[in-house]
Amino acid sequence: MKRVRFCRIFRCLFLSAGMLYSYTALSANRTYVLSSDNTSLAITTNDGGQAYYQYFGPKIQDSDISGFFGVGSNFTGHTLPQFGVNSYGEKMLAVVMPDGTMSVDLAMESVDRSDDERGELLVMQFRDKVYPLIVRQYVRKYRDCDVFSTWVEITNEGKKGNIRLLNFSSGCFPVTRGDNWLTQFHGSWGCETGMTEERLPDGQTVIADKAGLRNAFGTNPGFMISLDGRPAENKGEMLGFNLLWSGNYKTKILAGRGGIDVMAGINEDTSAFTLAPGECLKTPEFAMVYSNEGKGGVSRAFHRWARKYGMAHGDRLHDVLLNSWEGVYFDVNQEVMDQMMGDIASLGGELFVMDDGWFGDKYPRNDGSAGLGDWMVNDKKLPQGIRGLTEAAKRHGIKFGIWIEPEMANTKSELFEKHPDWVLSQKNRPLTCGRGGTQVVLDLCNPKVQDYVFDITDNLMKDNPEIAYIKWDCNSDIMNYNSHYLPADRQSEIYIRYHDGLHKVLDRLRSKYPELVIQLCASGGGRADYGLLPWFDEFWTSDNTDALQRIYIQWGDSHFYPAIAQASHVSASPNHQTGRVVPIKYRFDVAMSGRLGMEIQPKNMTESEKDFAKKAIAAYKEVRPIVQFGNQYRLVSPYDKGAVASLMYVDESKNNAVFFAYRIEYLNGQNVPNIRLDGVDPDKNYRIHDLTPADPSRPSNLDGKVVSGRILKNAGINIGRSLNRPFTSLVLSLTAE
Repeated sequence: MKRVRFCRIFRCLFLSAGMLYSYTALSANRTYVLSSDNTSLAITTNDGGQAYYQYFGPKIQDSDISGFFGVGSNFTGHTLPQFGVNSYGEKMLAVVMPDGTMSVDLAMESVDRSDDERGELLVMQFRDKVYPLIVRQYVRKYRDCDVFSTWVEITNEGKKGNIRLLNFSSGCFPVTRGDNWLTQFHGSWGCETGMTEERLPDGQTVIADKAGLRNAFGTNPGFMISLDGRPAENKGEMLGFNLLWSGNYKTKILAGRGGIDVMAGINEDTSAFTLAPGECLKTPEFAMVYSNEGKGGVSRAFHRWARKYGMAHGDRLHDVLLNSWEGVYFDVNQEVMDQMMGDIASLGGELFVMDDGWFGDKYPRNDGSAGLGDWMVNDKKLPQGIRGLTEAAKRHGIKFGIWIEPEMANTKSELFEKHPDWVLSQKNRPLTCGRGGTQVVLDLCNPKVQDYVFDITDNLMKDNPEIAYIKWDCNSDIMNYNSHYLPADRQSEIYIRYHDGLHKVLDRLRSKYPELVIQLCASGGGRADYGLLPWFDEFWTSDNTDALQRIYIQWGDSHFYPAIAQASHVSASPNHQTGRVVPIKYRFDVAMSGRLGMEIQPKNMTESEKDFAKKAIAAYKEVRPIVQFGNQYRLVSPYDKGAVASLMYVDESKNNAVFFAYRIEYLNGQNVPNIRLDGVDPDKNYRIHDLTPADPSRPSNLDGKVVSGRILKNAGINIGRSLNRPFTSLVLSLTAE
């Protein structure tokens, strides 16, 4: 599977000298329709002029194009609004030319339509009428899904003189003004991806991030806009958008009586970018989905796309694992790791991951204040080294994984002592540090640092080829904004060049270790984004493992990210983050709706808990393909402030489904409504099975029932008897007969 490089600065070839400043205007309008199975996007181009979005909605035919103009139903938005000649309003592109002119006047030079392994591609090339500026605008229709995207490449074709980019968005897309509602996601550490929904006001709404590294904590780049009123799960017209970028981003939603413009791209604040002659900046893709099946339709389209294009190994089942972190924290040693491996193997797990605390010589990693950057095994903790652990895993019949945080260092490290200039730091100011009072960020703008970060994983894998899984963490945002590698006039490019350097490292890793499973972690869900997921198999959804709060966090993430990408772990009770006491069944039932794992010391579990865990893991393995590859239907939202939350997964044939329901609030006598199972086939009959009964001799009253899909879809099921106490839950499998 080839990796996508969403943003890369690179040296471009010159065109012939005669083309640098000359432009011959042509006069022809053409409308191009790009269509998936369900959706069409229409763009009209004008040779010698501009290009315009005309339509985005249910699938149409080329013969329908003339109808746009006859009834005035077409959009009129420029695909590439520019600052200078016309300076009113928000612009995608604003530059300073080599002579100081702040004006862009692009004219279309060519249009190319082609196909590649990812789908259909429309490339529109524009040239400034006076200055050596070339902009290529790309529009892609992805194959076998309903996702479209756009991005630009901006090139300085001059022989001398720099062009300074002030604004360089990926796309500006028009939306019909009506009763529009905005669905967006906000949060912080331990409560990521909280959903808010409100009617979209006139004026400007901004969704932005400037953290530098962990761009999904405060906000998430994914959002939705309804076209016909309050958003619903499985009905109504919705547009979904997501910027596929790992760094700072900014989306402006400009709403007025004339319509809505959605403009998204790299956040240009403190990030002016200079193009020397021959240089080119490629912006990240801005992805778009139209759905007439509500928010759920948008989500299912993004999930299908993600498993095929937006993440690593999205077509491969993910293992049930045990991570050591909440079980022992930094108290890693050979004996305890072996014990935990034996325990997870006995419960039916397939993978053990040793988390933080295993490394450091001069500065041993006993807490968060030392050792980052010194990736040598701590012999006192692990006298047999990593080799001893991989052999133990093999002996227990499971795989082995390991935690690293390669983008960071501690000031208490041999690395920092040898290479203080390898961290982002300022010459004339004291060093600001993060976690543990000593954490600093390595300067990935520097190719030598890129090599070092690559070598961390490469050396681990060369010495221990049995490692099957890497947990790649990132526990800081950019501090001490200054690169000792970049020249003074390029310091404003750190936010962009850091991620370009990180992508280069990940390209090398994936080229050498294409089968390695890598988890994307950033103090929890700080990197739940499609800017990095193409190199990673999953993300750690949150450091908060409390089952009740995870229902809300995973609900928010599910709007754009599939279950297979969401690591969801069963942890101890009382929970380490919230202190909440939750039964083992509830904890498993929540975790089973994502990629199931455990974050616990198994030897502290009771025998009854271990017995339940073993049965629940076996049950999860039965339905794992449906959860990880199936179409998700969110049925009852926890944000509706009712008694329950519920969702389900259905395979493509609609022969198999898995239903989840959770009691999230309990008052004596409180009503629990029937839940309609939107994803089933009304023309099939389904046998219901209680997958995780607390007492196998007393399953749910629904167990064994055979019910038509028509009844399940239209009348629903009554789960009141099963969810009649606080923290009760239900997982049902449905099999067509």
